[in-house]
Amino acid sequence: MSTPHSTAPGRGFLLLVLAALCWGTTGVSGTLVSRHSDLGPLDIAWYRMAVGAAALLVLRAVTRRRAAPVPSLDRGTVVRLVLVGTGLGAYQLAYFAAVARAGVSIATLVALGLAPLLIALGAILLGHGRPDLATVVALVAALVGLVLLVGVSAGADTGTTVLLGALLAVGSALGYSVVTLAGADVPAGVPVTLVGFAGGALLLTPVALATGLQFPTDPVAIGVLLYLGVVPSALAYSMFFAGLRSVPGAIASIVTLLEPLTATALATLFLDEHLEPLATVGGLLVLAAVAGLYLHRSRQPVPVGA
Repeated sequence: MSTPHSTAPGRGFLLLVLAALCWGTTGVSGTLVSRHSDLGPLDIAWYRMAVGAAALLVLRAVTRRRAAPVPSLDRGTVVRLVLVGTGLGAYQLAYFAAVARAGVSIATLVALGLAPLLIALGAILLGHGRPDLATVVALVAALVGLVLLVGVSAGADTGTTVLLGALLAVGSALGYSVVTLAGADVPAGVPVTLVGFAGGALLLTPVALATGLQFPTDPVAIGVLLYLGVVPSALAYSMFFAGLRSVPGAIASIVTLLEPLTATALATLFLDEHLEPLATVGGLLVLAAVAGLYLHRSRQPVPVGA
């Protein structure tokens, strides 16, 4: 089933790549905030959502005259927007909670590695058709690469805490899958990113207040939080949802595996984390999978009819 899209497949694919690269800076940014403040994972997640929503609201107000009119919202679109907002808030909360219990490696491996499979399965259940051979091959290569890239340092700890963290990461993958599948069907012109971040911030607010929301005073922490809200949040998700209008969710989830690759490279450069040889091979596999998908998508015609 094809639908009208305003973004060519090649351009949409590049938007997804740029979004994933922006997301890859989140880990280093969060580490900087932690080093310069007493903020915990939930605090950082809330500020990211809140600042992102505020930035998108300001941008919407500035460009309102030039923006296309918002189409009328039917019941299905409203449900999709609610799912996007709920998914955004829930999967960030679950991910940061998973990191706190199982560590970055295991949480990232489970959350980002499981998401493409869940999205492909969800697309089939929703009647969007089965992924083609090129997508399946790229998915397998990317997952193998991700295991090598992230899982090398995961260790063999199978304690209760790590198991709970892995289960929370599964919840994060489910939330991300809901965002991807629901956001792909939102009509062009609907401010899905703004609605999603505002809804996610509202969802996290009572949780953050109940656990004692911390307020940063260090200028470095404040600056990095602003960056987190604007670049890997408002900007990256705007590009992500724009790219979803012409790129299937299953392919998009593979492209966004560039996020842990970027995060690992930045951690190696700026946080003195050691990159194992097998992790380097894994990173090259992820890059090869994404490059192959781009070449495959760029040869396909732009969908023009329903």
